[in-house]
Amino acid sequence: MKKIHSLMEDNLVPLIIFIFLLVTIPLSKLSPSYLIQEIILRLDRNLFLVLSLLVPIIAGMGLNFGIVLGAMGGQIALIFISEWRIVGIEGIILAFILSTPLSILLGWLSGEILNRAKGREMITSMILGLFMNGVYQLLVLYGMGNIIKINNPKLILSRGSGIRNAIDLNGIRQGLDKILEIKINNISIPIGTFILVFILCFFILWFRKTKLGQDMRALGENMEISRSAGIPVERTRIVAIIISTILAGYGQIIYLQNIGTMNTYNSHEQIGMFSIAALLIGGASAARATITNGIIGVILFHLMFIVSPMAGKELVGSAQIGEYFRVFVSYGIIALVLVLHQLKRDRLRKVKRSEI
Repeated sequence: MKKIHSLMEDNLVPLIIFIFLLVTIPLSKLSPSYLIQEIILRLDRNLFLVLSLLVPIIAGMGLNFGIVLGAMGGQIALIFISEWRIVGIEGIILAFILSTPLSILLGWLSGEILNRAKGREMITSMILGLFMNGVYQLLVLYGMGNIIKINNPKLILSRGSGIRNAIDLNGIRQGLDKILEIKINNISIPIGTFILVFILCFFILWFRKTKLGQDMRALGENMEISRSAGIPVERTRIVAIIISTILAGYGQIIYLQNIGTMNTYNSHEQIGMFSIAALLIGGASAARATITNGIIGVILFHLMFIVSPMAGKELVGSAQIGEYFRVFVSYGIIALVLVLHQLKRDRLRKVKRSEI
């Protein structure tokens, strides 16, 4: 009985979403083939970003809302390849290369700040993301054109400085997705992108077994004992954030090449929130997360995104109800999981005290 109770408690969030989907999928009247195609599309578009959250969780740093910094680095790289008119897979590879040093710099800055906010990493990374968003907008709106020369008229505003609100990425649109793309019963499967996701999954599994990965796992268990064992705590935490930020930059490039358009000032803003919500819906917590949690989370979260508007339209005649609901769920799930995580920590502390 205790095992069933524990299993229910650990998987409460995915169970709630699963029950919701059981009710709303029939109401939405969407065909199975359409839903399958959309889920493949969302896995292709979002899974890399969601998996970029895993490394800081391994290191005991919780949910890294600061992946938006990596997303900003990826978007700056896309602005440069658009300025240089480099298209196709070459443009995507160059964007990966350009985003890497930017993400390393931003990840190092984030790691240094989070080392000064131990125990409050999640809220600190969220505030840091908001602060750096202001710096990013200042750079893109005033720095590009005035300090950094931009000559492409499709990018620059008519005043001669500042990047346009929307950038057409038609030159690299689905440049990665179209590699080895196959179709099964009119369902397109972007093998090229999924190969990259598979490589990332393999990297995470391999990384956990390395010396650095073991050090991070030790940090996640107990920071003070790890320090006593000679593990360089601050440096290891910074490395965890840098890896997460680099992966988030790559993930944002993958995301935007699939869409084919970049909203210069807003594309990155909700990346952290939605990626974290998807991971938590998959059964992860602030202290434990796996690749399986990421995959299940993306499927459940985005099924909810697809189904909610149509179910709302069928029920009350307004698709907007579904839009409001899915935004409410995104924030609500994060709040619920964090509350459950804190309650579980408090319960474990009481058990340990009673054993003393």
